[in-house]
Amino acid sequence: MSTNIHKLLFRVSEALVEDDLAALKFLSLEHIPLRKQEAIQEPKAFFQALQEKGLIEVGNLAFLKELIYRINRMDILGKLLLSSREEMERELQIPGKAKVSAYRQLLYGIAEDLTPEDVDSVKFLLQKQIPKSKLQDNAPMLTVLLEMERNGVIKEDDVTTLKDILKGFRADLKKKIDTYEEETKGNVSEEKLCYPTCMSVNPAGQGAEEGTQARLLVESYRMENNPHGYCVILNNYIFKNPEGMRKGTVKDGEALKRVFKWLQFETVEYMDLEANQMYAKVKEYSKKDHSKMDCFVCFVLSHGEKDKIKGVDGEFVNIKDLLSCFSGSNCPSLAGKPKLFFIQACQGSVGHPAVTLKEDFSDHLETDAVPLVSIPDQADILVGMATVEDFECYRHAKTGSIYIQCLCDKMELLCPLRKDLVTILTEVNKEVGRAVLNGWKQMPKISSTLRKQLIFQIPQSQSTEN
Repeated sequence: MSTNIHKLLFRVSEALVEDDLAALKFLSLEHIPLRKQEAIQEPKAFFQALQEKGLIEVGNLAFLKELIYRINRMDILGKLLLSSREEMERELQIPGKAKVSAYRQLLYGIAEDLTPEDVDSVKFLLQKQIPKSKLQDNAPMLTVLLEMERNGVIKEDDVTTLKDILKGFRADLKKKIDTYEEETKGNVSEEKLCYPTCMSVNPAGQGAEEGTQARLLVESYRMENNPHGYCVILNNYIFKNPEGMRKGTVKDGEALKRVFKWLQFETVEYMDLEANQMYAKVKEYSKKDHSKMDCFVCFVLSHGEKDKIKGVDGEFVNIKDLLSCFSGSNCPSLAGKPKLFFIQACQGSVGHPAVTLKEDFSDHLETDAVPLVSIPDQADILVGMATVEDFECYRHAKTGSIYIQCLCDKMELLCPLRKDLVTILTEVNKEVGRAVLNGWKQMPKISSTLRKQLIFQIPQSQSTEN
């Protein structure tokens, strides 16, 4: 069965041309970050990336069919994927079936409809917002749209600039954007979430505000300093018991350092600590002066048991003890500021049952046995766990843990879109929960007493690709 799907993907890749690959990559940006896409130069590598994400697997080619349908390669859809335009149109009308976002569909449709002369006009009108070097004469419209996204000119909830540009010479496409905005206007703003509205209690006929609704808005934590705070990574790789070696965890450390340095955190990694050293290191950072910091982040990557994390000496430290170091009384300079803890570790020794099976990683997956976390009764603390209580979580011996790698991917993908942290972690839950690993499932968990949205600020002069 595995051989058959590889043969099929080979035949599909052979039928695609260069422009097709660019279109497929663009339509998949919500699933594969641009940083990873830039290394993909041919269709086979693209399909491999989709397989690693669990988006193509034996018995499930829905996303592949959708992509081929959206780039209008009906010959491939019919001959190789045994589907049709009519079948796809019916399928994609079912709520939740489409994996390509409405935003990405809109941009791709606009790019397809523009003539070369139209594209030149768009480039000319963007000269004040995008460096001229990025608007070369031969740059296709998809590349121009990517540059607009990189520079914050357009985003999922704000395509006003693109609409203003097009309305002067392509009123038909301006109307497409109007339709998109109308259909998505009920979505919650990325920067301000609205609670259910409260009806006015003014008696009828009293004042101009009669019948109006008051909105309660969720504030955002201030993220104004540089650095925003410390990102401390406690990464246990080599244990005194040789059987405890956590292969792949070095890759996790590399990914976390890359992402949080980009997010303007003072990032430091400590390798192979004993249990008392782990506690001492966390306590050391709780005693620092964070008055000029916005936030604190700590990652703990190790083995463990329920409620506890194992040091390389085989001894344990309680997770509650680590968290208590950052209570308001123990760390007053972080009072009212977000404290984030992420635990890559199992919370039991049982595999989480799966409904369906898939191939990825089965030869190289290991487990990290660890804890159930209980949030202390203080505000502004978030704990992200790799799995729910009583179950194992998985780490690839070559590429790193499923949870940490997915978290880093989603941060790089969604932070530039100003998604808040809880939204990002929910996306991580969705993606990790979708995969089947060694025949089992893994379901991450978010425990939060955050009182505001946490939106990471991206340096204006940087991008994930740098």
